[in-house]
Amino acid sequence: MYHRLEEILIQQKENIEKVLESGYLEKVSQAVDVQVAALKNGNKTLIAGNGGSAADAQHFTGELVGRFLKERKGFPAIALTTDTSVMTSVGNDYGFDEIFARQVEALGSVGDVFIGISTSGNSENIIRAVKKAREMGLTTICLTGMDGGRLKGLCDYEMTVPLQETPRIQEFHTMTVHMICELAEEKL
Repeated sequence: MYHRLEEILIQQKENIEKVLESGYLEKVSQAVDVQVAALKNGNKTLIAGNGGSAADAQHFTGELVGRFLKERKGFPAIALTTDTSVMTSVGNDYGFDEIFARQVEALGSVGDVFIGISTSGNSENIIRAVKKAREMGLTTICLTGMDGGRLKGLCDYEMTVPLQETPRIQEFHTMTVHMICELAEEKL
């Protein structure tokens, strides 16, 4: 068992090198700038994902509304994954593919930021939410993996982890959330 654990960490070291070589940090830096500009202008962030990415959306929102490392005013953010009544009513009336787009339509405003998280980049409900957000004048940021899937080219800012395994992609997404929050706090 110890040997397998060691293999996982060695693989992660190799993954870090691959991500660094891909230009990923430049994209994270751009996302930080966009996030900071929106917050300075009094706008909010809407975040969505499915499964583990839903948990990431909630985690991200918690770090923005609460705090990350510094005591500060809460930043306005909403995880679109948390209201089961809205999700189930929209899912029932319009279909699961519309659960996030409908919330973007109801809660989003020009200047807000929509962040869609999808390890494959192929989640239809995230794709539709991105399209709705862009139609309404929100800035869109996507956290994906692999080759970006169908979200590739749809978002204003794309952070694609160039790995194939969902758990490894999710680990980088968590690190990305932390980097964005830390730098946003520093800049604000």
